[in-house]
Amino acid sequence: MTAGPNFDKHELIPVIAQDEATGDILMLAYMNREAYAETLRTGRVCYYSRSRQKLWRKGEESGNVQELKALYFDCDADTILVKVNQIGGAACHEGYRSCFFRQVDPQSEEIRVVGERVFDPAEVYKKK
Repeated sequence: MTAGPNFDKHELIPVIAQDEATGDILMLAYMNREAYAETLRTGRVCYYSRSRQKLWRKGEESGNVQELKALYFDCDADTILVKVNQIGGAACHEGYRSCFFRQVDPQSEEIRVVGERVFDPAEVYKKK
């Protein structure tokens, strides 16, 4: 039996965030060993931002934090599932509850927005 996610095999491991209460998939992000350890220690989900090359404490700017309810990893120890309480109503930086708010029709390939914005990103992420 493995001791947990294998960060020796992959420095960054994909993490699926799922709303514990509804089962909705909220987002996909990544964790490194340090983000994983902080998440377990604090009970607040911490990721690693590939674009910023640093730890990303979910909600540090928006206030939409993720409270850890359960953590699982897959059979290969290279993917993590976190079940969370999404505080603030939105996981997506574009203001939607879930990052998966666009749906593609398989026949027409038409794309439609299936979610409603919870907040206005321009107001929340005031760029300097």
